[in-house]
Amino acid sequence: MSKLEGKVAFVTGSGRGIGRAVALKLASEGAKLVINDLDQEPADDVTTEIRNSGGEAIAVVGSVTEDGFAERYVDAGIQAFGGVDIIVNNAGYTWDAMIHKMSDEQFDAMIDVHLKAPFQILRAASEFIRSAAAEEAAEGREVFRKVVNISSVAGTGGNVGQANYSSAKSGVIGLTKTLAKEWGRLKVNVNCVAFGFIDTRLTEATDEKKTIVVEGNEVAIGIPKKVHTGFSAMIPMGRGGTVEEAAGGVYLLCTPESNYISGQTIVVGGGISL
Repeated sequence: MSKLEGKVAFVTGSGRGIGRAVALKLASEGAKLVINDLDQEPADDVTTEIRNSGGEAIAVVGSVTEDGFAERYVDAGIQAFGGVDIIVNNAGYTWDAMIHKMSDEQFDAMIDVHLKAPFQILRAASEFIRSAAAEEAAEGREVFRKVVNISSVAGTGGNVGQANYSSAKSGVIGLTKTLAKEWGRLKVNVNCVAFGFIDTRLTEATDEKKTIVVEGNEVAIGIPKKVHTGFSAMIPMGRGGTVEEAAGGVYLLCTPESNYISGQTIVVGGGISL
């Protein structure tokens, strides 16, 4: 039997990149997926791919920062699959500037998507988790649930031009450690994965000016090729990670082998340390 057979997994930002890879990995191990993306098409594409492979998945489209999204997202998964077993708070993007050029809007946007949204989703799931844990304890059953919050080496060591992103990702670590203490008696393992340099559309090597629009804001993506080469040279393994390798780090903390690991931040960065 697959390691996550029958588990219900929520992965935000799972239409593209790392989130997509996480969703596909968890589905391949038997989990039922509650997909989320800002846009309908990528969310539907991942959902269809999982279903075509024999799995189960639904898509809940929308921004994790929308009022009421957290409750809508969690409720949709419970209605479709009957439970909450795994939550991966992955959704996010970067909106960089040096601090003397950074607006309040830029700072608040990163806090909202990377820190406040995970808090709201976990709070929305808390009623189900507490009720289920009490029922399982009364029946003498030990059922473990998993939370994996996504941070970054920018959150563990800071990064030039990312006062907003680094602050939010550092806050995620504090949220993780606190919830590990609050939910330990409920048999919930709460951990954090801090990614290093992972190759995605946000970090691709390019000398072209590329942007995406996120919630009405134009955000630069891509890294100049010379800078990209420099980043890769700083990594002991000599290259950036793939999205599949990033997903592997998340998957490890969703398996039964992690049942006595909680409150930890694991760096998935090819040996980089900050």
